[in-house]
Amino acid sequence: MAVRICRRYSIPTQDAEDLMQQSLVALIDKQDEVEHPQAWLAGTLRHHCLMYWRRRRRRLYRAVDTAILETLAEPTPSEEHAIEFFHDLTQVLGRLPSRCRSVLELRYGLGYQPIETAKRLGYRSSSIYKILERCLAALSRILTSSGLVTAPRPRPKRSDSVSAAAS
Repeated sequence: MAVRICRRYSIPTQDAEDLMQQSLVALIDKQDEVEHPQAWLAGTLRHHCLMYWRRRRRRLYRAVDTAILETLAEPTPSEEHAIEFFHDLTQVLGRLPSRCRSVLELRYGLGYQPIETAKRLGYRSSSIYKILERCLAALSRILTSSGLVTAPRPRPKRSDSVSAAAS
């Protein structure tokens, strides 16, 4: 059952084992409250699989956003290059849906806080962070596909022994 669920969600083998272990540990913690352990375990594993892909997507968006910010922070070699980049960026922003353009302009162009941005555009304050993330993801995709920003190479993971020694 667990292998089938992980395959259905296309979880890599090395990560599938971790997700199964996390689900089993959660079952052990909640064993007194669970009436049907097998069904509960299947549901929990599905939930862990969904969360796995959400974390991976967010990691990618953050990495691309970091690359965008680094590119924007670099000193421009000439005024001509800066004008050219600004023109290209304006064209990319024009390719975004109007909703995303409005959100990004208020948040980053005019410096509004997320809650203020939500109020001005009529969104719930609880949903503005998800909307901002989606708009930044759309901007990241367009920037990388247009060649203005190159997608960053994934950073190698630090081993547990290295991170334990660093702390």
